[in-house]
Amino acid sequence: MIGTAFALAVATLVAGVVLAFALRLLPTVRLQVTGLALVAVGLPLGVVLASGWVMFHMGDDVKILAVSSAAALSAIVAGLMLARFIVSPIDRLRETSAQIASGDLGVRASEAGPAELAELGRSFNSMAGSLEELFDARRQLVAWASHDLRTPLTAMQASLEALEDGLVDPKEYVPALHAQVRLLSGIVDDLFELARIDAGVLAIVTQNVVLDELVSGCLEGLAPEAASRGVRLGAELGQTLPPVECAPEKIERVLYNLLTNALRHTPPDGSVVVTAKADGDRVEIAVEDTGEGIAPERAERIFDRFWKADASRRPGGSGLGLAIARGLIDAHGGRIWAEARREGGTRVVFTLPVAQARP
Repeated sequence: MIGTAFALAVATLVAGVVLAFALRLLPTVRLQVTGLALVAVGLPLGVVLASGWVMFHMGDDVKILAVSSAAALSAIVAGLMLARFIVSPIDRLRETSAQIASGDLGVRASEAGPAELAELGRSFNSMAGSLEELFDARRQLVAWASHDLRTPLTAMQASLEALEDGLVDPKEYVPALHAQVRLLSGIVDDLFELARIDAGVLAIVTQNVVLDELVSGCLEGLAPEAASRGVRLGAELGQTLPPVECAPEKIERVLYNLLTNALRHTPPDGSVVVTAKADGDRVEIAVEDTGEGIAPERAERIFDRFWKADASRRPGGSGLGLAIARGLIDAHGGRIWAEARREGGTRVVFTLPVAQARP
C-alpha cells in the first residue's frame, strides 16, 4: 500500500509538471487560466478516483467520475470568468496602444481592474503622456526653428537682390550680411548642441576650475554689450570659494547664455550681477538682474526650447540658450532653476560640485 501511494504521488507530481509546461504553450491568457483551473481540479480528483479503484475496487466509480466531471466543469466555468476579468483590461490596453500607434496620442488606457493591471494602465498612461509631450516639443522645435531661420534668410535674400540690382552700396550691406550669417551660425550651433544633449553624446571632460577666472572672462566678453545697453555688469563672489569640478568651456557657455538673457531683460540704468557661495559639497552660482522679474508659473517654462515671455516681440536670440544651459548643468550633475528676487528682477541659479583633490 505504501508503495502504491508513493507511486501515485510521484505520478501526480510528474503529471503536474508536464501539464504546467503544456499550459505555457497555449496561445492566450484566457486558455491558460482555464487550463490551470481544469488541472487544479481534475488532477487531484483523478488521483482520488485512482486511489479508490486501487485500494477498494469500488463499484461506484461512475459516481466518482460524475462528481469529478461536475467539479472540472465548474472549474472551467470559473476559469473562463476569471480569464475574461483578467483579459478584458489587457484587450483595452491593446486597443489603446493600437490607437497611439496610429497617431492618436491623446487616448489613455483604463486604470481599472486588479492592482497589477491598474498599475500597468497607469504606467502606460504615463508613457503615453511622455510621448505626447515629446511630439509636441518636436512640433514646436520645427515651427520655431523654421521661424528663426527664415527671418535672417529673408533679410539676406533681400539684401543680395538689392546688391545684384545695383540699388545699394555694397560697403553698406556687407556688414549687415555678415551679421545675419553670424546669427544663422549661432542658431545652427545651438540646434547642434541641443541635439547632442538629447542624444546623450555630449562629451564632458571635467577639471578643477577656479570660478573667479571663469566669471571674469565672461564679464569681460560681455562688457561692450552691457555698456551699449547702459547696464552695470559685475560680480560678487565669496572670498573663500572652493574650486569646482566642471568642463570650463561648457560652464562658460552657461554663464554667457544666462548673462546675455539677463542683459536683454534689464532696462538702462539696471544691473546684472553674478554671485556665488559654497553650500556643502556644492557651489551655488547665480545671475541676478533688476529687470521686469518673472512670474512663478513662468519660472520653469523659461528653460523650454524656444519659449519666450512675449512670443510676438521675439527679441534677439534663438530661444535655445536657457534650454542648452539646463542640459549642460544636468550633464554636470547639478541643478538649475529660476526665481523672482524680492527686490525686483529675476535670479537664475545653478549648482556645480566642489572639486575633489586630484592625485
